[in-house]
Amino acid sequence: MNRASSTRKFAPRKLAHQERATRTVDAILEGAAHILEKLGFEGYTTNAIADRAGVSIGSLYQYFPNKDAVTLALIERESAVLVREIEAAAEIPEWREAIRGMNQAAVRHQLRRPVLARLLDVEEARLPTRDPAAPGAGAIFGAMTSVLARAELTGSVQQIATDLMGITRGLTDMAGRAGDLDADDLERRVHQAVFGYLGGRSGAPRR
Repeated sequence: MNRASSTRKFAPRKLAHQERATRTVDAILEGAAHILEKLGFEGYTTNAIADRAGVSIGSLYQYFPNKDAVTLALIERESAVLVREIEAAAEIPEWREAIRGMNQAAVRHQLRRPVLARLLDVEEARLPTRDPAAPGAGAIFGAMTSVLARAELTGSVQQIATDLMGITRGLTDMAGRAGDLDADDLERRVHQAVFGYLGGRSGAPRR
């Protein structure tokens, strides 16, 4: 099965344009999030999602052809929240403070609903994205490079951005898997790792 056909399999059956339809989709996605958090993958079925959302199973299938389509939409919803917070932090004029704000956004996003974030990380690795330009890593990479371009750094800004994203993702994902819910301590560790890395670059003193 090629990528186009596999992504079509998980595409929503219809888009929610009207207010009532939007509310239904929102209820389905929040129902899915609740089931994942409370029951994990074993209890994560379309019937359970529909029941929690307060809709019929037929209504769910009007919008999503299968459970994986619901999951992808939930991943995109959560990613869009993170992207908005990262892009807001990127607007901070002083580049070091912008990086700190982006670190904080990543930590808070991971720990806001830690069980959900951890399980969606697993599913994100398993499922094909519907759109290569979907909200997520690409938008965050763009925000990161725009901030780093304001600094005096040695080496490729693109490579530095990739490395920083890897450092942050690694620490936050590990904290999620370990059940580490101390956001302040995790922020401190992420800041130390990120600015420790940047400290090796000319013009980027340790913070």
